[in-house]
Amino acid sequence: MNPLLALNQQGQSYWMDDLRREMFQDGSLQRRVSQEGLSGITSNPAIFKLAIAGNDVYDEQLRSGALAGRSSEEIYLLLVSTDVRDACDLLRPVHDATEGADGYVSLEVSPHLAHDSEASIAEAKRLWAVVDRPNLMIKIPGTTACLPAIEQLLYEGINVNITLLFSVARYQAVVQAWLRALERRAREGRPLHKAASVASFFLSRIDVLVDELLDQRIGPQGHSPFTPHPSTLQGKIAIANAKLAYASLARLLKSERWQALAGAGARPQRLLWASTSTKNPQYDELMYVEPLIGPHTVNTMPLSTSAAFADHGKVARTVNKQVRAASQVLRNLRPLGIHLDQVTGQLENEGIRKFIDSYDALLQAIGQKRELFTAQEAALPTPP
Repeated sequence: MNPLLALNQQGQSYWMDDLRREMFQDGSLQRRVSQEGLSGITSNPAIFKLAIAGNDVYDEQLRSGALAGRSSEEIYLLLVSTDVRDACDLLRPVHDATEGADGYVSLEVSPHLAHDSEASIAEAKRLWAVVDRPNLMIKIPGTTACLPAIEQLLYEGINVNITLLFSVARYQAVVQAWLRALERRAREGRPLHKAASVASFFLSRIDVLVDELLDQRIGPQGHSPFTPHPSTLQGKIAIANAKLAYASLARLLKSERWQALAGAGARPQRLLWASTSTKNPQYDELMYVEPLIGPHTVNTMPLSTSAAFADHGKVARTVNKQVRAASQVLRNLRPLGIHLDQVTGQLENEGIRKFIDSYDALLQAIGQKRELFTAQEAALPTPP
């Protein structure tokens, strides 16, 4: 069996961290769904920047928007909502077959709203209405400021993918917002299975930053005054952090609070492993996939990672293994003067900044094409 298909037997869904219009045109997206078990798609401003900027496959629709007098922001929404809506339709059979447990496509609110809860709510509702599909998930960053937005949107029955989670503490705060939303729905007799959610926990970016900090504590000859030696922790922090997040989820699912909601029809908020491509070429290309397989999880893989896993991935329930060792790995950072809460705070800010830069660069590229198409139309001779 293709290892990607076998993931489902362990309770994990395989989602793709990519979305481009060519995937519809060449049939590759449909093949991934039918042959590899792909059951979800995530997107973000960086992904859409790569898909749209410098790619002429969007030019016809972009030209139409430009000649209709639409702004760059309106054209952006036109382009991405078309792709997301088409992806939702392609995955709708998965969504229906799983009775709403899977088959979702994610679309992110503007990254400029990462610290504005009220504006995020308004933007999420606008995107929800524009795409108009039950298997859409609106991505909201898990900043402290946006916790009220997450709760309110889920309470209203809008599916939410909480993104840019790096710390266990912030993940637990997100879980509380989700639980409050479900409890509010329960008190009003609203169906609980209508508020689907995943919590996107980021991986490789943690190791990239922590490895740099560990390198600073190693001398030119490999000597270090620290114990344990910093090299023994390199490439291990992200997985350890993720295992503790999953342990938190496992405890929640045993609690009376959750059991009451589950009895009323609620589904778990799954942990979604994000940023799963290996950034260090010396590390195993599947290091963010194989150790984190288990129930109530999703792994979003870029195409290179999913291809590697399909070729030689090993499938077993691993996410709940070696949790005590994971706790010790994180404790071992303290004697080295590395504070994980500072690391995760920095990564959250950097992640927002990267998405803002990608979003702004994409709008600029759209604006340039918009001006070009408008000028070309104006230069055409007037018919007699």
